[in-house]
Amino acid sequence: MSERPGDAYLEYVRARLPVFQRLAYMLCQDRDRADDLVQDSLERLYLKWDKADDARNTDAYARQMLVRVFLSERRTPWARRVVLVDRFPDAAGAAGPGTAATLAVRAALAQLPPRQRAVLVLRFFSDLPVDEVAETLGCSPGTVKSQTSKGLAALRRALPDFETTAPAGLGTRS
Repeated sequence: MSERPGDAYLEYVRARLPVFQRLAYMLCQDRDRADDLVQDSLERLYLKWDKADDARNTDAYARQMLVRVFLSERRTPWARRVVLVDRFPDAAGAAGPGTAATLAVRAALAQLPPRQRAVLVLRFFSDLPVDEVAETLGCSPGTVKSQTSKGLAALRRALPDFETTAPAGLGTRS
């Protein structure tokens, strides 16, 4: 029996959806916006699935689409919408160890410019090397390094009481 045209796409999305949802949430810090971001980028991925499926790294191709949708969304009038409430509370019982620290880091991360935030999320949350972040964002490795440095400095200023030592391996990327 032959495979239907969309089967490979559906299989890919089912396997990678949680990864893309986490990445989108880390970029925009809002579950609803993250869902919209994932939906928009997966729609674009579907329209270009033949090209993506032929790419040497489908994950990199899809991740690049998601990050670029996030960055371009920030430039549109839709991103300038009025917020009627500060935040809806997260689900009850979601608190756990490190929650205060996690919330503080997320709040500080949300204050960074979108491109700087994208660099830090891709470098340290997605654990990508400089060259792959540069390719994803369409910029030079030097730009990624400078944005990483500026973003980390801004986080250090925003979170002065946090431990300043990096986890093992965090400062060893080039």
